[in-house]
Amino acid sequence: MASHPEYDQYTTATEVARAFSEDVRGKTVVIVGVSPQSLGESMTTALAAHSPSLVLLASRTKAKIEQVVTKVKADHPTLRLEIVEVDLSSFDSIRKGSKIINDLVDRIDILINNAAVVMTTHAFTREGLELQFGTNHIGPFLLTNLLMPKLVRAAQSSATGSTRVINVTSQGHMISPIRFSDHSFHKRPEEIPAEERPMSRPGVSFDPPPGETYAPFVAYGQSKTANILMSLYLNQHLSGAGIQSIATHPGSIWTDLSRNLDEKHLSIIEKTGGFWKDLDQGSATTLVAALDPNLADPKVIYLSDCQVAKPADWASDGRAAEQLWKLSEDIVGQQFDLAAACRL
Repeated sequence: MASHPEYDQYTTATEVARAFSEDVRGKTVVIVGVSPQSLGESMTTALAAHSPSLVLLASRTKAKIEQVVTKVKADHPTLRLEIVEVDLSSFDSIRKGSKIINDLVDRIDILINNAAVVMTTHAFTREGLELQFGTNHIGPFLLTNLLMPKLVRAAQSSATGSTRVINVTSQGHMISPIRFSDHSFHKRPEEIPAEERPMSRPGVSFDPPPGETYAPFVAYGQSKTANILMSLYLNQHLSGAGIQSIATHPGSIWTDLSRNLDEKHLSIIEKTGGFWKDLDQGSATTLVAALDPNLADPKVIYLSDCQVAKPADWASDGRAAEQLWKLSEDIVGQQFDLAAACRL
């Protein structure tokens, strides 16, 4: 159970950072996915007020990160901020960016994988992956593993479970499991195994139109399921080393994430949200996951509205987590031995 059972959808990141101020002080935090008017900016602003040792901001566009830095520095001129360009849709960019990050920090206490895309067209990464799966899961998977030695170093001198990897997911994970047989959407739904098909309910269909194979929200849902399964796998293999991973659903928030949606898909999104959060409220759950010492439990893998929640069954399946990890290693062409990493 979280330390503050009274926290809910209205709680703000500002409140959370204040409540856990001592858990922020002196920490090295890496936030991936930072631009003006984003959750990444909101998290940075909330943390900056409580004396972290270093906040490193990584994102695809340097100019946008610099705008956030200028704004934060105006209120916290002595805070150490570093910026690194990382495009999560490019393995080359991730490998270069991770090297720069590793050179800048001696440890990473908190890694927040916040970057994501939402697409309506069947687009692909430079390596030929469906863009949402490639950017929202494979990119953070590779980056996290390349930064693992610095996470392990932090864990070796910290309280068990206080070193955290936070994967920002979405309630949209309930739309779809992982399509292991067709993760880049080249097949029709009826051509894949029944257990890999999206959710269905009366009056709601997530199938693509006749003759097409791409279903944008199913692809998004798959990538968000992957975020939770990654946290599940990390907890299974790293909890003994003192590292905790939690996936968080931030809630319904209008951010720049919706920039690629057309009117049809925007109208669908509008109907899914009950309470629409502002950015400060939308960042709160992720900071609870990153900071609350009561959550140092490998069984905790998913938070919503600042409290422990239960994800869809397909997102809490240990076998699926193992299968996804192996698939991800095959895709990036590199194996990651977490047990060996913890012995470094």
